[in-house]
Amino acid sequence: MGCIYRRKKMYWIKYYRHGKQYAESTHSDKKAVAEQLLKLREGEIAQGKIPGVAFDKVKFNDVVDDFLADYRVNKKKSLVRAERSVKHLKDVFEGMRVTNISTPLINKYIEKRIGEKAANASVNRELAALKRILNLGARQTPPKVDRVPYIPMLKENNVRKGFFEHGDFLSLQKHLPEFLKPFTLFAYKTGWRFSEITNLKWQQVDLAQRSVRLESGETKNDEGRMVYLDDELQGILSGLWKRRKDREIISPYIFLNETGKDRIKDIRGAWNTACQNAKIGKRLMHDFRRSAIRNMIRSGIPERVAMMVSGHKTRSVFDRYNIVSDTDLKLAAEKQETYLQAQTVTVSGTVTKIKKARGQIVNA
Repeated sequence: MGCIYRRKKMYWIKYYRHGKQYAESTHSDKKAVAEQLLKLREGEIAQGKIPGVAFDKVKFNDVVDDFLADYRVNKKKSLVRAERSVKHLKDVFEGMRVTNISTPLINKYIEKRIGEKAANASVNRELAALKRILNLGARQTPPKVDRVPYIPMLKENNVRKGFFEHGDFLSLQKHLPEFLKPFTLFAYKTGWRFSEITNLKWQQVDLAQRSVRLESGETKNDEGRMVYLDDELQGILSGLWKRRKDREIISPYIFLNETGKDRIKDIRGAWNTACQNAKIGKRLMHDFRRSAIRNMIRSGIPERVAMMVSGHKTRSVFDRYNIVSDTDLKLAAEKQETYLQAQTVTVSGTVTKIKKARGQIVNA
């Protein structure tokens, strides 16, 4: 049984759970408030819950440490992004009791980040981190968080827009250094990520079978995949393999830097210069990923196969990369015109079939 007592002017309550004594201040000089809080705590204990006073002692930093430890233990690739999100969250929540984190306070955090000109997508990644932090705390044994407040998310317009028309790519290739041309061609045709290509080793290539594979754990979604080489890529890799034997330092990597001693790591300087000289405007290496997906779909490759080549796990993410360009819209208009001209139409009660004959429209 619990009891109520006074310390100076404030009332305190005392109660027991599993033989352990808990003492808690009511922060009030009114006995009725103490009686109400004691009933609440005894009700929590009767339901098998941990008394709320245990949650009141948990600070935001305590659950953040568990969150980052989870990323490190599971070797998650997005640890750097998680640490960046935590840094922003601590600007508002550091040192705060977890029980004080509420939806109105989260809304104030959102307003603060928007005032700092943060993109909606960036704010959402931080809010997702906050949700993960609190959910992990609630799943601890014993739990550190008794409730996870509603966390609103911002609307994102994250459809990717940048891509290369084939002519733009050919122009870029002319202005790139020789050591980058095989690398960019492979990226343009496969749609693989920058790190996936720069880390490719010869042990992942089978020139006889014309294939290159990524093992599980080497990709962003940890799933392995394979791509088969067309004639151009087969010729390029075969040439790189022959050239490898003539080097003083034999590297395990396929695509080497300008010195030929190590893999490609940073192409920004050569890339920006080539884009400027090719007069194609500012482009991103990641535009190749979008371009490859678009080219595969336009060439008639089934979407499921294209997803397997590019490594997209979900359809929603894949659709963001499957971009419709002005050229696509013009082709759609031409196809619609061709379709309508081949149809049978009724004009003033007379069935007239419209078709083209030597560039003229005649009635049949």
